[in-house]
This record gives sequence, structure tokens and C-alpha cells, in this order.
Amino acid sequence: MDASESSRGTRGKSWLPLLLIAATLALGIMIGTVVLGDVGAADDKAVAAPDATPLVVPEIQVTENQFSPIVRAVRPAVVNIKVEVTAPPAKVSERGEAEPGMEDFFRRFFGGQVPEGMYPRHPRRRPGEGSGFIVDAKGYIMTNRHVIEGADRVQVRFAEEDEFIDAVVIGSDEETDLAVVKVDPGDRTLTVAVLGNSDGVSVGDWAIAIGSPFGFRESVTAGIISAKSREVSSGSRASRPFQKFFQTDAAINPGNSGGPLVNMRGEVIGINTAIVSRTGAYQGLGFALPSNIAVSVYNQIIKLGRVSRGSIGIRFRDDPSQAPLLRQYGAQNGGVFVTSVTPDWPAANAGIQIEDIIVEVDGTPVSDGDALIQAVSSRQVGSTVPVKLLRAGEEITVNVEIADREDLLRASLGGRPPAHDDEEGPQAVAVGNGITFEDLTDEKREELRFEEEDGVLVATVEPGSFADDLGLIPNDIIVTMNRRPVDSAEDVEDFWSRLEANEDVAIKIMRANRGEWVVVYLAGVVPARNGR
Repeated sequence: MDASESSRGTRGKSWLPLLLIAATLALGIMIGTVVLGDVGAADDKAVAAPDATPLVVPEIQVTENQFSPIVRAVRPAVVNIKVEVTAPPAKVSERGEAEPGMEDFFRRFFGGQVPEGMYPRHPRRRPGEGSGFIVDAKGYIMTNRHVIEGADRVQVRFAEEDEFIDAVVIGSDEETDLAVVKVDPGDRTLTVAVLGNSDGVSVGDWAIAIGSPFGFRESVTAGIISAKSREVSSGSRASRPFQKFFQTDAAINPGNSGGPLVNMRGEVIGINTAIVSRTGAYQGLGFALPSNIAVSVYNQIIKLGRVSRGSIGIRFRDDPSQAPLLRQYGAQNGGVFVTSVTPDWPAANAGIQIEDIIVEVDGTPVSDGDALIQAVSSRQVGSTVPVKLLRAGEEITVNVEIADREDLLRASLGGRPPAHDDEEGPQAVAVGNGITFEDLTDEKREELRFEEEDGVLVATVEPGSFADDLGLIPNDIIVTMNRRPVDSAEDVEDFWSRLEANEDVAIKIMRANRGEWVVVYLAGVVPARNGR
């Protein structure tokens, strides 16, 4: 074989591996195609849940209930209120020392000195938020006083809007915690909330609360009216005579204040005002001021800028245990027992006296203190009204001029320090029923700064005794018992020994209060364990 043939044979053999590789690749592609085709066919045939029916999104259908149309009608009238309050600057001494509570921090890290810029000395803006609702298309809005109290700037945001607009405060009332603010509606056509008659509300009625809890605007919650005429006193908040709330379990939280409580007719029956909670948030106890009270307050605010309430200048006893006292003084069907009369005020000028029982004001029956407050406070200041009362069982009528309650409240009370027990003195006399007495000597009167002539000093009161049930406490001075004067411990012992079970007992005492001696009336029914 020559060289050329050898070369050709070599070249022919070099192509053989390439042909084998190409054939292998072609065969692999064909096999892969077949396999993939089989897999796809298997997917089409093997369904994960062959007996399941695919879901279909239905056509839109509006689901109505009693709440939905009410919310649609009222919600546009509810507004979100934002306030800015200037907080006082932090107290820092001239040497730059921090206020108490931060001293340890700055002592440890800054040698007791406040670093520049770390503890601001200038006033700071503190934001606040609440709710309200439109009551007049001209831009008048009702809310709570505590929402706007002390605010430097008040702004309102309407439903479905993002921008706040400035509002002005027309007036407010501390007694009911109500306020009226106004905005310029511009070219808006405002939705006005419809007011209902809160006197028609019953316990168990449905109620809807709308507002901005924690800033979540236009939130809606529902519940029922749990109770009526509730007084709320919690922590620093004292109950007020003109606040008789609806209690509701509709969720009310911080930020709901000032928003409406609505009935199932879409009418505002209350203004959400307060909650009672151990956490600061909703725990099932919400309180709304009845709309009828709010209407009366609103009408005075838009007229006067404040609320003017009538007063006649008396104090009175009003609690569930006063029935025996009233009966002892000749009132069998209720009334208000006068315990003090302010000198030179209308009641005194008309001749009303301590121990009179008021039973009617201007033709309106008065069965308790709430009824008296309502009857007097709602009368126009400066007007004169007939007041019917019982005195020693005899019915008389006097004409009383109505004065401004705010003027009376401005009067300050002076006084002396309260009396204290003395280890020395006359021997205490025990008369049973869990109480001991002392006769009042001249020395004792001087020590107690008690200037009246009559009376017997209460020395001790046994807890859980009838005397304790009546409300007697040490250092009280008993003046009369069932309208009979007492001058000595023996008088008290004689009186007590004659008591029968279930007998009414009415006691007039003098009690040290804020440094002065005031008249207090106590009453109760002798329990079987104490009577003969």
C-alpha cells in the first residue's frame, strides 16, 4: 500500500467517531420527544382531584341587612377631628439639670447635665384625635369637649376626603362634656345627621356607634343599650349631675369620642363620650350622652357661646336610703330634703329652710334630686317659679327667683381644719348598736371649734353595726334623733333603747368637712338584730 492509500484510510477512520456521536444525539432527541409526549399525555389523564368541581365567582349581588342602609345614610355625616395642643416645655433648672425621673439617666451618662438638644426647653405640639357629626349644613358639628379642650388648632376631615380643613370652636360645656365647632363647607353639600328623641330609648334596643377609634376613621360597631341613666365616675373623672349616660356594649374606643350612637331608624340618640376600662381600650362598657340633653346644650351654645343653668342655692340629701328620713319629716311620697341654704341666695330670700322637703317646682313633681336639678336648671335665669314644699308636715308654696348656677359655683369655701380624736376627755358612754358617745364639754367644743350649744359627740363606731350602716363616723356631733333634740349621751341611750325593729330612724348631725361644720342627715331602718 502506497502512502496515498494509507492517508485515505486514515481519514476515513477519523470520520467514524463523529458519525457515531451524531447518530447518538439524534437518537436521544427522538427518545426525549417521545418521553415528553408521554408525560404530557399522562398529565392530561391523571387529575389530582377528579371528583372535585371547579369554583366559579358569582355575579355581584348586594346583601342587605338592617344595618347596611342605616350606615350608608349616617356615615357621610360623621367627621374625623384632629387637634394640636401645645404641651408645656420640659422643666429644666438653670444649671441644665433634668426634671425628676430623668436625673439618674443624665447623671450616669452626662454627669447630671442635659446635653444640648437632648431635652427640649421649648413648647412641643401634641396631636389628638376624635370624632364628631354634622348637625347643620352650614358647617356646625357636635363633638365632645374633651376632644377639643385646650387645642390651639382644630381641624375636620369629612367622610371620603383626605384633606383636613380648619374649624373654629363656637363654645363648650364642661358639665355635659359637649362642644360645638364650625367649618366653612365651601361648595360642599354636607350630609346632616338626623337627631332622634332619646326619651324613647329602651334597654335592649339595638345601637350603632360610628367614629374614628385609634384613627381608623368611619368605623362602625353595633351592640345594644345595656342600661340607662348611668353615672360614670372613674379615677380622676367625677360624676356630674347633668351627665346621665346610656350604657352600651357597642365597641367604643379612644377616638370614638364625639361620634354618634344611632338607633335602628338611623337617628342619633347619643354622643359617644366615655368608656370604663382597666386597659384604656374597649372592655364592653361604653357610655353615650342622650341626644335630648345634647340638643338643649347645643341650642344654648349657638346662642350664648356657653350654657346657663338655673340654681336656687340649696344643698340636699339624695340617695336610696333617704326614704325613712322623708317619712320622719312628713313626706310619704318622696321629695328632696334640704340640708343647707346659701345665705342671700334665692332659696334663702324666698324663705326656704333647712329640713324643708321640696315636692314640686313650677307644677312639676319632684321625687328625687335628679328631678329637682332638671326642673331648676332648665328654667330661665331671672325668672320666678313657685316651689311647693313640706315643712313639719304642712304644705306651703313659695316663689323663688332662678339664679345662674355658675355664679354659685364660683363661691369659694373657707374653713377650719377637721376635728381629731382626743385621748383625754369625758368617759364615753356605750349605748349598743355599735356606738359610743361623749358629752360635749366647753373644752371639747373649743378644741373642735364647734360653736353650737347642743349636741353629743360620737366617740367610736363599730364596723358592721347599725350605726355604721347609718353612716355615722367618729367626731360626728348628733343634734337630733327622729327630730328630737339630744343634749347628752343619756338622751341618746334613752332614744336607742326605745327603738323597735323595722322602725325608721332619722338623725341630724354636724360633721367637719373641709375645715367647717356642715349639717348632714342620716337615715335608715332598724334591722331585726338591733330592734327589740
